[in-house]
Amino acid sequence: MGIAVKLQAFEGPLDLLLHLIEKNKVSIYDIPIAEITDQYMAYLHEMKKQDLGVMSEFLLMAATLLDIKSRMLLPKEVNEEGEEEDPRQELVQQLLEYKMYKYISYELKERRQDAAQVLYHKQDLPEEVKAYKQPISTEELLAGVTLSRMHRIFVDIIRRQNNRIDPIRSTFGTLQKEEVDMDQMREKVAEYIEQHEVCNFRELLLGQATKIQVIIAFLIILEMMKEGVITIVQEESFGEIHIAKNKTDESGS
Repeated sequence: MGIAVKLQAFEGPLDLLLHLIEKNKVSIYDIPIAEITDQYMAYLHEMKKQDLGVMSEFLLMAATLLDIKSRMLLPKEVNEEGEEEDPRQELVQQLLEYKMYKYISYELKERRQDAAQVLYHKQDLPEEVKAYKQPISTEELLAGVTLSRMHRIFVDIIRRQNNRIDPIRSTFGTLQKEEVDMDQMREKVAEYIEQHEVCNFRELLLGQATKIQVIIAFLIILEMMKEGVITIVQEESFGEIHIAKNKTDESGS
């Protein structure tokens, strides 16, 4: 009688791939596709015996890995500009985006846990104050701005932060959690916006020193936009996004 083995649960094929890359301590930009594919298929073989209900996505990724593995054995493909194309490029991009959102989810989970420990006393405000609503329209705030455009800029900034990392030295030592003071970050972002009559969204994010600061600054901008403190403007499709402080906020600041 065989021994039942409990496999580690993964949220999807990208989660499993990321685990294998970190387990083998290899660069996400230079994946040893043959070795990773063999380990992926070994996990899939064990997984078939236990849960057939979640196999479709994992099998699709297995087919993708086998396709990349076979293309790696063929002569290098060359694009129109004469540059060699890496069959792993699209997979690397998917892994980077998945890793970014995964760590953002960890940050949001910690913030939710911290918020759960905060106690609030009952509101004690005059009725006229509670009834007040800022004369700001959400449609006006988002006029001409698309979330996909903001997302592309955000991903581009994260990619630049990743490119600054030495792929060899980054594997040394112990990773430590970076502490970020939310109040200080908000003051820093507000001060930057205050100093510029109209500031560039991309340049504001590029001014941050680390990836986590870029993420927090991005969340703060969304929060300030929601509160009506700032207005986001995009003059044309696919154009630069600019941030301006609302004049209505001056009386309350």
